[in-house]
Amino acid sequence: MYDPLSLLFLILFLFAVIWPQIQHKMLVGNRLALIKKLEKIRKSRVITLIHRQEKIGMFGIPFFRFIDIEDSEEILRAIRMTSPETPIDLVLHTPGGLVLASYQIALALKEHPAKTTVIIPHYAMSGGTLIALAADEIIMDKHAVLGPVDPQ
Repeated sequence: MYDPLSLLFLILFLFAVIWPQIQHKMLVGNRLALIKKLEKIRKSRVITLIHRQEKIGMFGIPFFRFIDIEDSEEILRAIRMTSPETPIDLVLHTPGGLVLASYQIALALKEHPAKTTVIIPHYAMSGGTLIALAADEIIMDKHAVLGPVDPQ
């Protein structure tokens, strides 16, 4: 048998471990619903490249993401799987990342035969700016920003 204090600590521990993952699942579910709605309205394929501080680690410890080779593989796969007649809308929110990965994504976006649009809700810095400039059209929130491209 557990004493009440031990049981309380166990419950708090489980909550601290599980709650960030539940929040992340809810966020992903909401994003998917919005993506489907945007695809229907714009008659396009919506691809997302979203890097933000996520609290999904143990105890909700945040970590930051940036554009890497895994991202380029996923985005290139999504672009290749999109029919040549289908426009692409890329939702881009990133602090930047690896030049090689950003360049690969930008090149694939530029070579897609149908119209390509990059949607920037908040910011696309460095490699994100490189990707955005490869699109036929850039749509930005009035407070969104692009950053300097600083290959290193």
